[in-house]
Amino acid sequence: MKKILIIQTAFIGDVILATSVIEALHQSFPEARIDFLLRKGNEGLLEGHPFLHKTLIWDKKQGKYAQLKSLIATLRNEKYDVAINLQRFMTTGIITAFSGAKQTIGFNKNPMSVFFSKRYPHVIGNKNNTTHEVNRNLSLLKDLTSSTDFVKPKLYPSSADFDKVKCLEKYITISPTSVWFTKQYPANKWVDVINMVPKDYSVFLLGGKADAAACEWIKSQSIHPNIEVKAGQLSFLESAALMKNAAMNYVNDSAPLHLASATDAIVTAIFCSTIPAFGFGPLSSNSTVIETTENLDCRPCGLHGYKACPKGHFKCSEIEAERIVGSLK
Repeated sequence: MKKILIIQTAFIGDVILATSVIEALHQSFPEARIDFLLRKGNEGLLEGHPFLHKTLIWDKKQGKYAQLKSLIATLRNEKYDVAINLQRFMTTGIITAFSGAKQTIGFNKNPMSVFFSKRYPHVIGNKNNTTHEVNRNLSLLKDLTSSTDFVKPKLYPSSADFDKVKCLEKYITISPTSVWFTKQYPANKWVDVINMVPKDYSVFLLGGKADAAACEWIKSQSIHPNIEVKAGQLSFLESAALMKNAAMNYVNDSAPLHLASATDAIVTAIFCSTIPAFGFGPLSSNSTVIETTENLDCRPCGLHGYKACPKGHFKCSEIEAERIVGSLK
């Protein structure tokens, strides 16, 4: 195996979890050239990755479909031995089927999988049968490699990333937002959590530029003396470096959870409308999952969450701040 392409053009967390495939392939084919296709904006996650030869970028916001022809032409010129598609959507299926790779692999839920060389089932877990997304991704390699070992996702912050966020004080991080409202522990409850954090800890609020306003509001409502908003100020790998050395990282079911997993950082994950059994729970060696103790027949309400609670009550977010701060103590 000389040239391998991995395709994952979805969101930040999906790319992070896909790094387990990079690790597994490198273990089995240490001399192979591994390339990775992702969406524009996520390339910073793989900066300086020691096992990647090239990161290919697809701008899905500017001429998404207009770029397809040139993107496919680029891939065909590379003459890959195998292309592995970790997604289940039509467009990446088209890219895979027409990539020119000698062997194409993906999930059978992809509408274009009929044109793949090999396709495998993708089964979302439930309360009675939990399968992590990493296991699902690694299942695509079972006929390529002889290993059946579970391989954790991994990111590689540089020494410069760690220097940028070096902190001599005790600190925690909180990533209070999510793309989906029903995945977010409510902002006013984050304020309650922060107010209970011992005053000798610094509190860093993390997120992207779009999350800065929400973080500033949380800071403005809190009485804790040592809060700093870092949302929008750090790169992905700088955020990962900051989380790595934190006394605790508080996250929702969102991308920062997977940043913690990929750096083996201590983490407390709050699940509101979704459940860990879907396969997106923490993989850090020191992790805590906190959910509502109320038995709700409406939970989980969906795989990805919603912009508002379908029932209008959002009872799945009714989690006591004391339980959350308790994981720090």
